Amino acid sequence: MWILWAANFVITSGMNLVIPFLPFYIETLGVTATDEVERWSGWIFSAQFVTSVIFQPIWGSFADKHGRKPMLIRAALGMGIVTVLMGIAGSVWQLLILRLINGVFSGFVSMAISLQASVTPDKNAGEALGTMQTGAIAGGLIGPLLGGYLAEFMDYTHIFYLTGALHFAACAVVVFFVREPHTHKRAERAPGKGAADLKLLLPLIPVYVAATITQIGMMSIEPIVTIYAETIYAGADLTMVAGFAVAATGMANLVGAPVLGRIADRVGQRKILYFSLAAASCMYIPQAFAANIYMLLAGRFLLGLFIGGMLPSLNALVRHLAPKKIQATAFGFNSSAIFLGNFTGPLIGSGVAAAFGFRSVFFVTMAILLINALMIFKNKHLDVPARTDPKE
Repeated sequence: MWILWAANFVITSGMNLVIPFLPFYIETLGVTATDEVERWSGWIFSAQFVTSVIFQPIWGSFADKHGRKPMLIRAALGMGIVTVLMGIAGSVWQLLILRLINGVFSGFVSMAISLQASVTPDKNAGEALGTMQTGAIAGGLIGPLLGGYLAEFMDYTHIFYLTGALHFAACAVVVFFVREPHTHKRAERAPGKGAADLKLLLPLIPVYVAATITQIGMMSIEPIVTIYAETIYAGADLTMVAGFAVAATGMANLVGAPVLGRIADRVGQRKILYFSLAAASCMYIPQAFAANIYMLLAGRFLLGLFIGGMLPSLNALVRHLAPKKIQATAFGFNSSAIFLGNFTGPLIGSGVAAAFGFRSVFFVTMAILLINALMIFKNKHLDVPARTDPKE
């Protein structure tokens, strides 16, 4: 678990190193008009999510046939090479295409979670997968901070090279330290067998919907948090305070994921999931009515605590409900659902804010989470592992 935790941290740190200076790098590629920079930044940032949504289940199917460790190596090595190439992109179109290709190779974190799930006892699944999730969360927090710092005195191209090196380091960790039990069989599938296997994943549809909505809940506010903070805080350290407002949710995830994951192992994953969805929705109220920056920070932190409880429960439910022979495929679909939320969340948030104002985003997101909590509450089949074969 801790080896995979370290690999997750290195991968997500590297992926997020380039985010703070991405618009400035686009300017060096010949795009100078402010509106064009903003437009290209949005396309290039989102491009990776588009191809990730498509390819995650495909790589999951490969993992079911050939093992998860080869897929971890594929993801780390592929993203490392593509990221290095981004550093020598000659035009903004080349950068966009490389980001799309990077999404094809992505999926390291979801495959690491799938591997961990395959070797973790039922009684420890929530805690182990919650702890695993914190590796990616910590990397997501440290990466932008480190990237912004390095961009102050290092050429952008060199940061892309450094990011590629971090991916190669994660690849080396997997090659030399990760051991995977050889439990899968490389047997030929009968015609139509793949479609029949996919039907076994139908009970997981509520889980995939919840995964998408969880990410929408987290990401819908991201495009406007900094601007919203500016409307309620006028101090000279606005930039730093706004950074805390963005990071508060991720910091709280580090606490909420393992703690609520441990509780879920005792009381049930579904209960923690609908409780976390409902509680997280309520945390948008102090943010919507924030009269000062402290209310906003408190609301953001509490939101992160409960969102941290959703992620391990979702992964544990995938582990319990998916048949062993297609478990990696199931995690692939879950990863697609998460990437879909990452892609649509900012679009929903920015669109609603533009049409109805900043505060409306909080209420729309709150309503979406509450509806999803009700859906999970009614799907009681999520309480029981859907196994047809006792040996599974």
